[in-house]
Amino acid sequence: MNPLYAVSPLDGRYAGRTEPLREYASEAALMRARVRVEVEYLVALADLDATPLQLDDADRDHLRDLYEAFDEEDAELVKRIETEGYGDYAATNHDVKAVEYFVRENLPEGAQDASSWIHFALTSEDVNNLAYRLLVKGAVEDVLLPQLREIRDSLADLAREYADVPMLARTHGQPATPTTFGKEMAVFASRLARAIGRVKDARDGLQGKMAGASGTYAAHVAAYPDVDWPAFARGFVAGLGLEQAPLTTQVNPCDDLAELFDALRGANNVLLDLDRDAWRYVSDRYLGQVAAEGETGSSTMPHKVNPIDFENSEGNLSKANSDLVFLGDYVTSSRLQRDLSDSTVKRNVGAAFAYCLLGYVKLRDGLGKVVPNEQVMREDLEATPEIIGEAVQTILRREGHDDAYERVKDLTRGRRVTLADFRDLFEELDVDEATREELLALTPAGYTGVASEMVGSLDDE
Repeated sequence: MNPLYAVSPLDGRYAGRTEPLREYASEAALMRARVRVEVEYLVALADLDATPLQLDDADRDHLRDLYEAFDEEDAELVKRIETEGYGDYAATNHDVKAVEYFVRENLPEGAQDASSWIHFALTSEDVNNLAYRLLVKGAVEDVLLPQLREIRDSLADLAREYADVPMLARTHGQPATPTTFGKEMAVFASRLARAIGRVKDARDGLQGKMAGASGTYAAHVAAYPDVDWPAFARGFVAGLGLEQAPLTTQVNPCDDLAELFDALRGANNVLLDLDRDAWRYVSDRYLGQVAAEGETGSSTMPHKVNPIDFENSEGNLSKANSDLVFLGDYVTSSRLQRDLSDSTVKRNVGAAFAYCLLGYVKLRDGLGKVVPNEQVMREDLEATPEIIGEAVQTILRREGHDDAYERVKDLTRGRRVTLADFRDLFEELDVDEATREELLALTPAGYTGVASEMVGSLDDE
Protein backbone atom coordinates (compact mmCIF):
# COMPACT_ATOMS: atom_id res chain seq x y z
CA MET A 1 0.00 0.00 0.00
CA ASN A 2 1.15 3.50 -0.77
CA PRO A 3 2.17 5.00 2.62
CA LEU A 4 0.34 8.19 1.65
CA TYR A 5 -2.92 6.29 2.14
CA ALA A 6 -2.08 4.64 5.46
CA VAL A 7 -4.65 5.13 8.22
CA SER A 8 -1.96 5.45 10.89
CA PRO A 9 1.14 7.67 10.66
CA LEU A 10 3.07 4.71 12.06
CA ASP A 11 2.62 2.91 8.73
CA GLY A 12 2.56 6.10 6.67
CA ARG A 13 4.65 9.16 7.44
CA TYR A 14 6.82 7.36 10.01
CA ALA A 15 7.00 3.93 8.37
CA GLY A 16 10.74 4.17 7.85
CA ARG A 17 11.30 5.02 11.50
CA THR A 18 9.08 2.25 12.87
CA GLU A 19 10.33 -0.45 10.50
CA PRO A 20 12.61 -2.08 13.15
CA LEU A 21 9.48 -3.06 15.13
CA ARG A 22 7.81 -4.99 12.30
CA GLU A 23 9.65 -8.12 13.35
CA TYR A 24 7.92 -7.88 16.74
CA ALA A 25 4.71 -5.88 16.27
CA SER A 26 3.17 -6.98 12.98
CA GLU A 27 0.46 -9.60 12.58
CA ALA A 28 2.92 -11.75 10.67
CA ALA A 29 5.31 -11.55 13.62
CA LEU A 30 2.53 -12.72 15.95
CA MET A 31 1.79 -15.62 13.61
CA ARG A 32 5.45 -16.60 13.60
CA ALA A 33 5.64 -16.48 17.41
CA ARG A 34 2.51 -18.64 17.68
CA VAL A 35 4.05 -21.18 15.30
CA ARG A 36 7.15 -21.22 17.49
CA VAL A 37 5.11 -21.96 20.62
CA GLU A 38 3.10 -24.71 18.89
CA VAL A 39 6.22 -26.34 17.43
CA GLU A 40 8.26 -26.22 20.63
CA TYR A 41 5.31 -27.59 22.59
CA LEU A 42 5.03 -30.47 20.13
CA VAL A 43 8.74 -31.20 20.54
CA ALA A 44 8.41 -31.04 24.33
CA LEU A 45 5.54 -33.55 24.25
CA ALA A 46 7.74 -35.88 22.22
CA ASP A 47 10.32 -35.71 25.00
CA LEU A 48 7.78 -36.89 27.58
CA ASP A 49 8.14 -40.59 28.36
CA ALA A 50 4.37 -40.81 28.88
CA THR A 51 3.47 -39.95 25.27
CA PRO A 52 3.93 -42.24 22.25
CA LEU A 53 4.93 -39.28 20.09
CA GLN A 54 8.26 -39.76 18.36
CA LEU A 55 10.22 -37.05 16.53
CA ASP A 56 13.74 -37.69 15.28
CA ASP A 57 16.35 -34.98 14.76
CA ALA A 58 15.36 -34.42 11.15
CA ASP A 59 11.71 -34.04 12.14
CA ARG A 60 12.63 -31.49 14.79
CA ASP A 61 14.77 -29.49 12.37
CA HIS A 62 11.94 -29.49 9.84
CA LEU A 63 9.44 -28.29 12.43
CA ARG A 64 11.69 -25.57 13.80
CA ASP A 65 12.29 -24.34 10.29
CA LEU A 66 8.56 -23.52 10.14
CA TYR A 67 9.11 -20.54 12.43
CA GLU A 68 12.77 -19.84 11.79
CA ALA A 69 12.12 -19.43 8.05
CA PHE A 70 8.54 -18.12 8.39
CA ASP A 71 7.99 -15.69 5.53
CA GLU A 72 5.33 -13.61 3.83
CA GLU A 73 3.96 -16.61 1.91
CA ASP A 74 3.53 -18.53 5.16
CA ALA A 75 1.76 -15.60 6.80
CA GLU A 76 -0.61 -15.32 3.86
CA LEU A 77 -1.40 -19.03 4.12
CA VAL A 78 -2.22 -18.73 7.84
CA LYS A 79 -4.48 -15.78 7.05
CA ARG A 80 -6.19 -17.71 4.26
CA ILE A 81 -6.87 -20.64 6.58
CA GLU A 82 -8.42 -18.22 9.06
CA THR A 83 -10.55 -16.18 6.66
CA GLU A 84 -11.21 -18.31 3.56
CA GLY A 85 -10.34 -21.92 4.35
CA TYR A 86 -7.69 -24.05 2.71
CA GLY A 87 -7.70 -27.62 1.42
CA ASP A 88 -9.83 -29.73 3.74
CA TYR A 89 -10.09 -26.89 6.26
CA ALA A 90 -13.05 -24.54 6.32
CA ALA A 91 -12.41 -20.96 7.36
CA THR A 92 -11.66 -21.05 11.08
CA ASN A 93 -12.41 -17.40 11.92
CA HIS A 94 -9.94 -18.13 14.72
CA ASP A 95 -6.34 -16.99 14.40
CA VAL A 96 -4.76 -19.54 16.75
CA LYS A 97 -6.66 -22.48 15.22
CA ALA A 98 -5.39 -21.32 11.83
CA VAL A 99 -1.83 -21.59 13.15
CA GLU A 100 -2.53 -25.11 14.40
CA TYR A 101 -3.76 -26.15 10.95
CA PHE A 102 -0.75 -24.46 9.34
CA VAL A 103 1.57 -26.64 11.41
CA ARG A 104 -0.48 -29.72 10.51
CA GLU A 105 -0.13 -28.89 6.83
CA ASN A 106 3.63 -28.68 7.19
CA LEU A 107 4.42 -31.77 9.27
CA PRO A 108 7.44 -33.80 8.16
CA GLU A 109 6.57 -36.72 5.89
CA GLY A 110 7.67 -39.22 8.49
CA ALA A 111 5.73 -37.62 11.35
CA GLN A 112 2.18 -37.40 10.03
CA ASP A 113 0.94 -39.22 13.15
CA ALA A 114 1.98 -36.15 15.15
CA SER A 115 -1.06 -34.31 13.82
CA SER A 116 -3.28 -35.09 16.83
CA TRP A 117 -0.60 -33.85 19.23
CA ILE A 118 -0.46 -30.31 17.87
CA HIS A 119 -2.15 -27.97 20.39
CA PHE A 120 -2.72 -30.98 22.69
CA ALA A 121 -4.77 -29.98 25.80
CA LEU A 122 -4.09 -26.29 25.18
CA THR A 123 -6.34 -23.28 25.05
CA SER A 124 -5.55 -20.46 22.64
CA GLU A 125 -4.50 -18.25 25.55
CA ASP A 126 -1.71 -20.71 26.37
CA VAL A 127 -0.26 -19.99 22.95
CA ASN A 128 -1.11 -16.29 22.81
CA ASN A 129 0.27 -15.25 26.18
CA LEU A 130 3.61 -16.86 25.38
CA ALA A 131 3.73 -15.54 21.82
CA TYR A 132 3.02 -11.97 22.91
CA ARG A 133 5.69 -12.08 25.59
CA LEU A 134 8.27 -13.43 23.18
CA LEU A 135 7.52 -10.50 20.90
CA VAL A 136 7.39 -7.91 23.67
CA LYS A 137 10.65 -9.15 25.15
CA GLY A 138 12.36 -9.07 21.77
CA ALA A 139 11.06 -5.60 20.93
CA VAL A 140 12.27 -4.18 24.22
CA GLU A 141 15.60 -5.98 24.12
CA ASP A 142 16.50 -5.45 20.47
CA VAL A 143 14.82 -2.14 19.58
CA LEU A 144 13.81 0.06 22.52
CA LEU A 145 16.62 -0.52 25.02
CA PRO A 146 19.42 0.09 22.47
CA GLN A 147 17.83 3.43 21.63
CA LEU A 148 17.56 4.38 25.30
CA ARG A 149 21.19 3.41 25.88
CA GLU A 150 22.30 5.54 22.93
CA ILE A 151 20.51 8.54 24.38
CA ARG A 152 22.03 7.90 27.80
CA ASP A 153 25.51 7.66 26.25
CA SER A 154 24.96 10.89 24.29
CA LEU A 155 23.94 12.67 27.48
CA ALA A 156 26.97 11.30 29.32
CA ASP A 157 29.24 12.52 26.51
CA LEU A 158 27.70 16.00 26.68
CA ALA A 159 28.06 15.98 30.45
CA ARG A 160 31.75 15.17 30.34
CA GLU A 161 32.58 17.57 27.51
CA TYR A 162 30.80 20.54 29.10
CA ALA A 163 31.28 19.70 32.77
CA ASP A 164 33.05 23.02 33.43
CA VAL A 165 30.80 25.34 31.40
CA PRO A 166 28.92 27.56 33.87
CA MET A 167 25.26 28.22 33.22
CA LEU A 168 22.53 30.19 34.91
CA ALA A 169 20.01 27.90 36.58
CA ARG A 170 16.33 28.73 36.87
CA THR A 171 13.95 27.69 39.59
CA HIS A 172 10.31 28.71 39.25
CA GLY A 173 11.49 30.18 35.94
CA GLN A 174 13.59 32.76 37.78
CA PRO A 175 17.39 33.17 37.91
CA ALA A 176 18.88 30.85 40.52
CA THR A 177 22.21 29.51 41.77
CA PRO A 178 24.43 28.72 38.76
CA THR A 179 25.20 25.22 37.64
CA THR A 180 27.16 23.84 34.69
CA PHE A 181 25.67 22.61 31.46
CA GLY A 182 27.51 19.32 31.86
CA LYS A 183 26.12 18.74 35.34
CA GLU A 184 22.56 19.27 34.08
CA MET A 185 23.10 16.74 31.30
CA ALA A 186 24.59 14.37 33.88
CA VAL A 187 21.36 14.59 35.89
CA PHE A 188 19.38 13.36 32.89
CA ALA A 189 21.96 10.67 32.10
CA SER A 190 21.78 9.38 35.67
CA ARG A 191 17.99 9.43 35.77
CA LEU A 192 17.79 7.61 32.46
CA ALA A 193 20.28 4.97 33.61
CA ARG A 194 18.03 4.16 36.56
CA ALA A 195 14.98 4.09 34.30
CA ILE A 196 16.75 1.72 31.92
CA GLY A 197 17.46 -0.56 34.88
CA ARG A 198 13.73 -0.68 35.68
CA VAL A 199 12.89 -1.54 32.08
CA LYS A 200 15.48 -4.34 32.06
CA ASP A 201 14.15 -5.77 35.33
CA ALA A 202 10.59 -5.72 33.99
CA ARG A 203 11.73 -7.34 30.74
CA ASP A 204 13.50 -10.10 32.65
CA GLY A 205 10.44 -10.63 34.86
CA LEU A 206 7.99 -11.44 32.06
CA GLN A 207 5.90 -14.49 32.94
CA GLY A 208 4.20 -17.13 30.81
CA LYS A 209 1.52 -19.72 31.50
CA MET A 210 0.56 -23.02 29.90
CA ALA A 211 -2.05 -24.38 32.29
CA GLY A 212 -5.09 -24.98 30.12
CA ALA A 213 -8.60 -23.58 29.85
CA SER A 214 -9.03 -22.58 33.50
CA GLY A 215 -5.43 -22.67 34.66
CA THR A 216 -5.83 -26.11 36.30
CA TYR A 217 -4.14 -28.44 33.76
CA ALA A 218 -7.45 -30.33 33.74
CA ALA A 219 -7.25 -31.67 30.17
CA HIS A 220 -3.58 -32.57 30.59
CA VAL A 221 -4.27 -34.51 33.77
CA ALA A 222 -7.30 -36.24 32.25
CA ALA A 223 -5.11 -37.62 29.47
CA TYR A 224 -1.97 -38.37 31.54
CA PRO A 225 -2.69 -38.22 35.28
CA ASP A 226 0.77 -39.43 36.26
CA VAL A 227 2.67 -36.60 34.59
CA ASP A 228 3.72 -33.63 36.75
CA TRP A 229 2.22 -31.08 34.39
CA PRO A 230 3.05 -27.96 36.44
CA ALA A 231 6.71 -29.02 36.41
CA PHE A 232 6.49 -29.73 32.67
CA ALA A 233 5.00 -26.28 32.06
CA ARG A 234 7.62 -24.62 34.24
CA GLY A 235 10.41 -26.16 32.20
CA PHE A 236 8.72 -25.38 28.91
CA VAL A 237 8.12 -21.72 29.77
CA ALA A 238 11.70 -21.36 31.04
CA GLY A 239 12.92 -22.82 27.76
CA LEU A 240 11.32 -19.85 26.02
CA GLY A 241 13.26 -17.46 28.26
CA LEU A 242 10.32 -16.57 30.51
CA GLU A 243 9.37 -17.15 34.10
CA GLN A 244 6.37 -19.33 34.89
CA ALA A 245 3.23 -17.66 36.21
CA PRO A 246 2.32 -20.33 38.79
CA LEU A 247 -1.30 -19.37 39.48
CA THR A 248 -3.58 -18.15 36.71
CA THR A 249 -7.08 -18.44 35.34
CA GLN A 250 -7.32 -19.16 31.62
CA VAL A 251 -5.68 -15.75 31.31
CA ASN A 252 -2.16 -14.88 32.27
CA PRO A 253 -3.03 -11.93 34.57
CA CYS A 254 -0.62 -9.57 32.74
CA ASP A 255 0.64 -7.82 35.85
CA ASP A 256 4.10 -8.41 34.38
CA LEU A 257 3.19 -6.54 31.21
CA ALA A 258 1.73 -3.69 33.26
CA GLU A 259 5.03 -3.43 35.16
CA LEU A 260 6.93 -3.25 31.88
CA PHE A 261 4.60 -0.59 30.47
CA ASP A 262 5.01 1.45 33.64
CA ALA A 263 8.80 1.12 33.49
CA LEU A 264 8.81 2.36 29.89
CA ARG A 265 6.56 5.22 30.90
CA GLY A 266 9.07 6.13 33.61
CA ALA A 267 11.89 6.27 31.05
CA ASN A 268 9.67 8.32 28.75
CA ASN A 269 8.94 10.80 31.53
CA VAL A 270 12.67 11.42 31.99
CA LEU A 271 12.98 12.08 28.27
CA LEU A 272 9.91 14.31 28.18
CA ASP A 273 11.52 16.42 30.88
CA LEU A 274 14.67 16.57 28.77
CA ASP A 275 12.72 17.48 25.62
CA ARG A 276 11.12 20.44 27.36
CA ASP A 277 14.36 21.65 28.93
CA ALA A 278 16.21 21.33 25.62
CA TRP A 279 13.44 23.31 23.92
CA ARG A 280 13.85 26.08 26.49
CA TYR A 281 17.65 26.05 26.16
CA VAL A 282 17.26 26.48 22.39
CA SER A 283 14.79 29.30 22.98
CA ASP A 284 17.24 31.04 25.34
CA ARG A 285 20.08 30.47 22.81
CA TYR A 286 21.99 28.36 25.33
CA LEU A 287 21.90 25.68 22.65
CA GLY A 288 22.63 26.44 19.02
CA GLN A 289 21.28 24.17 16.30
CA VAL A 290 23.01 22.90 13.20
CA ALA A 291 20.88 23.95 10.23
CA ALA A 292 20.21 21.09 7.81
CA GLU A 293 21.00 21.98 4.20
CA GLY A 294 17.80 22.73 2.29
CA GLU A 295 15.53 22.38 5.31
CA THR A 296 12.77 24.95 5.86
CA GLY A 297 11.95 26.12 9.38
CA SER A 298 8.93 28.25 8.54
CA SER A 299 6.76 28.74 5.47
CA THR A 300 6.94 32.51 5.97
CA MET A 301 9.99 33.29 8.16
CA PRO A 302 13.11 32.18 6.29
CA HIS A 303 15.48 32.67 9.24
CA LYS A 304 13.94 30.05 11.54
CA VAL A 305 15.71 26.90 12.72
CA ASN A 306 13.09 25.26 14.90
CA PRO A 307 13.71 22.69 17.67
CA ILE A 308 11.41 20.30 15.81
CA ASP A 309 13.17 17.11 16.87
CA PHE A 310 12.55 17.86 20.56
CA GLU A 311 8.98 18.91 19.80
CA ASN A 312 8.35 15.77 17.75
CA SER A 313 9.85 13.63 20.48
CA GLU A 314 7.69 15.30 23.11
CA GLY A 315 4.52 14.68 21.13
CA ASN A 316 5.28 11.05 20.38
CA LEU A 317 6.41 10.22 23.92
CA SER A 318 3.25 11.83 25.30
CA LYS A 319 1.16 9.69 22.94
CA ALA A 320 3.17 6.61 23.93
CA ASN A 321 2.59 7.27 27.62
CA SER A 322 -1.13 7.68 27.10
CA ASP A 323 -1.24 4.32 25.32
CA LEU A 324 0.97 2.62 27.92
CA VAL A 325 -1.28 3.78 30.77
CA PHE A 326 -4.35 2.50 28.94
CA LEU A 327 -2.70 -0.84 28.16
CA GLY A 328 -1.44 -1.33 31.70
CA ASP A 329 -4.86 -0.61 33.15
CA TYR A 330 -6.78 -2.73 30.66
CA VAL A 331 -4.82 -5.95 30.25
CA THR A 332 -4.73 -6.65 33.99
CA SER A 333 -8.51 -7.17 34.14
CA SER A 334 -10.57 -10.10 32.86
CA ARG A 335 -14.15 -11.02 33.74
CA LEU A 336 -14.07 -14.20 35.82
CA GLN A 337 -11.76 -16.76 34.19
CA ARG A 338 -11.70 -15.21 30.70
CA ASP A 339 -13.16 -12.61 28.40
CA LEU A 340 -11.91 -11.55 25.01
CA SER A 341 -11.91 -7.78 25.32
CA ASP A 342 -8.16 -7.77 25.93
CA SER A 343 -7.52 -9.63 22.67
CA THR A 344 -8.07 -6.60 20.47
CA VAL A 345 -6.39 -4.31 23.00
CA LYS A 346 -3.14 -6.31 23.01
CA ARG A 347 -2.85 -5.82 19.27
CA ASN A 348 -2.02 -2.18 20.08
CA VAL A 349 1.08 -2.92 22.16
CA GLY A 350 3.18 -2.57 19.03
CA ALA A 351 1.72 0.87 18.35
CA ALA A 352 2.62 2.06 21.86
CA PHE A 353 6.17 0.76 21.35
CA ALA A 354 6.31 2.48 17.96
CA TYR A 355 5.46 5.85 19.51
CA CYS A 356 8.20 5.21 22.09
CA LEU A 357 10.65 4.44 19.30
CA LEU A 358 9.71 7.59 17.39
CA GLY A 359 10.23 9.67 20.52
CA TYR A 360 13.65 8.11 21.15
CA VAL A 361 14.85 8.50 17.57
CA LYS A 362 13.77 12.14 17.32
CA LEU A 363 15.32 13.03 20.67
CA ARG A 364 18.57 11.37 19.65
CA ASP A 365 18.47 13.34 16.39
CA GLY A 366 17.89 16.55 18.34
CA LEU A 367 20.82 15.94 20.64
CA GLY A 368 23.02 15.34 17.62
CA LYS A 369 22.19 18.76 16.17
CA VAL A 370 22.73 21.03 19.18
CA VAL A 371 25.91 22.76 20.33
CA PRO A 372 26.14 24.55 23.71
CA ASN A 373 26.71 28.30 23.26
CA GLU A 374 29.19 29.03 26.03
CA GLN A 375 29.38 32.75 25.27
CA VAL A 376 25.63 33.27 25.64
CA MET A 377 25.64 31.32 28.91
CA ARG A 378 28.44 33.45 30.34
CA GLU A 379 26.84 36.68 29.20
CA ASP A 380 23.61 35.69 30.91
CA LEU A 381 25.49 34.97 34.12
CA GLU A 382 27.29 38.31 34.02
CA ALA A 383 23.97 40.10 33.49
CA THR A 384 22.49 38.47 36.61
CA PRO A 385 24.88 39.26 39.49
CA GLU A 386 22.11 39.02 42.09
CA ILE A 387 22.49 35.24 42.05
CA ILE A 388 25.56 35.48 44.29
CA GLY A 389 23.23 36.73 47.04
CA GLU A 390 22.81 33.20 48.35
CA ALA A 391 26.57 32.82 48.75
CA VAL A 392 26.86 36.24 50.43
CA GLN A 393 24.20 35.59 53.06
CA THR A 394 25.50 32.07 53.72
CA ILE A 395 29.08 33.30 54.33
CA LEU A 396 27.77 36.06 56.59
CA ARG A 397 25.71 33.51 58.56
CA ARG A 398 28.92 31.57 59.04
CA GLU A 399 30.45 34.72 60.50
CA GLY A 400 27.58 35.10 62.98
CA HIS A 401 25.47 37.75 61.21
CA ASP A 402 21.90 36.74 62.06
CA ASP A 403 20.48 39.49 59.82
CA ALA A 404 22.47 38.32 56.80
CA TYR A 405 19.49 37.07 54.83
CA GLU A 406 17.49 40.23 55.40
CA ARG A 407 20.34 42.53 54.36
CA VAL A 408 20.88 40.74 51.08
CA LYS A 409 17.13 40.55 50.51
CA ASP A 410 16.79 44.30 50.94
CA LEU A 411 19.52 44.82 48.38
CA THR A 412 18.39 42.36 45.71
CA ARG A 413 14.78 41.22 45.86
CA GLY A 414 12.80 42.53 42.91
CA ARG A 415 15.61 44.86 41.89
CA ARG A 416 18.30 44.95 39.26
CA VAL A 417 21.69 45.10 40.96
CA THR A 418 25.32 45.09 39.87
CA LEU A 419 28.49 43.63 41.34
CA ALA A 420 29.33 47.21 42.33
CA ASP A 421 26.22 47.28 44.51
CA PHE A 422 27.46 44.15 46.26
CA ARG A 423 30.90 45.65 46.73
CA ASP A 424 29.37 48.70 48.37
CA LEU A 425 27.57 46.36 50.76
CA PHE A 426 30.78 44.47 51.49
CA GLU A 427 32.57 47.71 52.40
CA GLU A 428 29.87 48.47 54.98
CA LEU A 429 29.98 45.05 56.63
CA ASP A 430 31.56 44.44 60.01
CA VAL A 431 33.75 41.53 58.91
CA ASP A 432 37.45 40.78 58.97
CA GLU A 433 39.50 41.51 55.88
CA ALA A 434 39.87 37.85 54.94
CA THR A 435 36.09 37.47 54.84
CA ARG A 436 35.72 40.72 52.91
CA GLU A 437 38.21 39.46 50.30
CA GLU A 438 36.31 36.19 50.13
CA LEU A 439 33.10 38.09 49.41
CA LEU A 440 34.75 40.37 46.85
CA ALA A 441 36.04 37.32 44.97
CA LEU A 442 32.52 35.98 44.37
CA THR A 443 31.36 35.96 40.73
CA PRO A 444 28.30 34.38 39.10
CA ALA A 445 30.42 32.23 36.77
CA GLY A 446 32.55 30.97 39.64
CA TYR A 447 29.61 30.13 41.89
CA THR A 448 28.96 26.56 40.73
CA GLY A 449 30.01 24.55 43.77
CA VAL A 450 31.30 21.12 42.79
CA ALA A 451 29.04 20.85 39.75
CA SER A 452 31.84 19.87 37.40
CA GLU A 453 33.19 17.22 39.77
CA MET A 454 29.71 15.70 40.16
CA VAL A 455 29.75 14.67 36.52
CA GLY A 456 32.35 12.08 37.45
CA SER A 457 29.72 10.10 39.34
CA LEU A 458 28.43 8.90 35.95
CA ASP A 459 31.47 6.60 35.76
CA ASP A 460 30.13 4.68 38.78
CA GLU A 461 26.78 3.87 37.12
